[in-house]
Amino acid sequence: MKATLSARRLHKHFDGVVAAEDVSLEVAAGERVGLIGSNGAGKTTFVNMITGYLKPDSGSIELEGADITGLGPRQIMHRGVARSFQVPQLYPELSVMDNMLAAAACAAGSLSFWRPAHHPDRLAQAHAILERFALEAHAQRRVAELPGGVRKLLDIAMALTRRPSLLLLDEPTSGVSVDEKFPVMDTVMAALEGEQAAVLFVEHDMEIVQRYASRVVAFYSGRILADGAPGSVLADANVRRHVTGAEA
Repeated sequence: MKATLSARRLHKHFDGVVAAEDVSLEVAAGERVGLIGSNGAGKTTFVNMITGYLKPDSGSIELEGADITGLGPRQIMHRGVARSFQVPQLYPELSVMDNMLAAAACAAGSLSFWRPAHHPDRLAQAHAILERFALEAHAQRRVAELPGGVRKLLDIAMALTRRPSLLLLDEPTSGVSVDEKFPVMDTVMAALEGEQAAVLFVEHDMEIVQRYASRVVAFYSGRILADGAPGSVLADANVRRHVTGAEA
């Protein structure tokens, strides 16, 4: 079966600092992959190369068999890659619905947001996605009024307006209270149920990784240190020593 994402032998250096060294990774449709590693381990560099914010020094990146190496972020977005950010990228003075419609208009390449955005088809799509994320009750609220967990959910919901084949989530529980983190991830995973999009999520909370990832990839010093089932990777002596900080 053809991989949704295929990254082969990616290298990236910054003034002699190794950010990615011989990184190869394939991800199939429907996989839920957690990316772990300490700050500076190479996770963000990898995600930025996949999304076009960084160009690899060498190596190749394919999305559903098509070479996207070196393309810009907007080109890659239109090829089927969507991303949420550690700090949600929202319009705080607009309503939840208008944020959804702006995302849909952007995904469609429309430069004249408002009238095209309020097309009945886009409204129907937005309502359907908000319902999946348990956000329909917030549709007319200003984003500035929302708690952190709801903003996180909205940011991810907006990414799905692009109907991506690859969804990248940057620390989906960062900035979310302890009480909210599991309900937020439960909602995200329920909303993604049935979606064939491959999902990569960067996460520092090992409880979240163990509970929600079907596969874990651990980064250290720009390399992939371990790749496999959550229980196996999190029990690996090198991962415990260099990533999770647990005693081997």
